[in-house]
Amino acid sequence: MKIQESAENYLETIYILAERNGYVRSIDVATELGFSKPSVSRAMKLLRENNYITVKNDGTIFLTPAGQEIAARIYERHAFLTQFLIKLGVAEDVAKEDACRIEHVISEETFSKLKDFSQGT
Repeated sequence: MKIQESAENYLETIYILAERNGYVRSIDVATELGFSKPSVSRAMKLLRENNYITVKNDGTIFLTPAGQEIAARIYERHAFLTQFLIKLGVAEDVAKEDACRIEHVISEETFSKLKDFSQGT
């Protein structure tokens, strides 16, 4: 299933914030991404409608199994690609920025081969 890059970024951010803070609210997502509260609210509505998140009465956001799967996959790609680029000699800030773009377009096959290559297999 292919979802938009912006949805992947939101899911990844929710994943990271949940790991870091133990909970996530829309305001946390807005602050982390530097987006307006109305923009984040619209995005959360779409993610909820597509069954990627649930929102409790107190405003706490949780990833559904489908959302968790996507978020974990994107986060793994981001972390791996950042470290891979740094090992190649790319400056850390550039590596993070480039990894964020690459993580959304790289195929599963290519990502798997990069991981194999980095492990020497």
